[in-house]
Amino acid sequence: MSQIEESIEVDVPVRTAYNQWTQFEDFPHFMDGVERIEQRTDTLTHWVTRIGGVEREFDAEITEQIPDERVAWTTVNGEAKQAGVVTFHRLDEARTKVMLQMDYEPDGLAETVGDKLGFIKRQTTGDLKRFKEFIESRGGLETGAWRGEV
Repeated sequence: MSQIEESIEVDVPVRTAYNQWTQFEDFPHFMDGVERIEQRTDTLTHWVTRIGGVEREFDAEITEQIPDERVAWTTVNGEAKQAGVVTFHRLDEARTKVMLQMDYEPDGLAETVGDKLGFIKRQTTGDLKRFKEFIESRGGLETGAWRGEV
């Protein structure tokens, strides 16, 4: 298993950052390689990714969700093995630190080499930067919200 820990500060309130992060079907707007996400139930999402020309499909189950604090997940079937948590930290009324921690298992030689060369870490850093640009470019208006707790 490999691990990634990345964070970014966004110029929106914690509620706004959290609300946007719960809009999984919008992830393709800022996550490189994510083709599509379907929210199947309150706790189950179906992902289609294409990274380096390789398409993968998998389901992820939300294992914990606390409004304005955290969203945790693990894959439950499909072609990817990963688990992680995103936490939201209030810096002040208008700024939030978004922290991502993820464990994942590279599949095959190409992914293992890519992992060792830091490809996944760089991709995650880029995804968080694009999240920041996405939410801030909207004037701090999230595309929706799910305030339920898991």
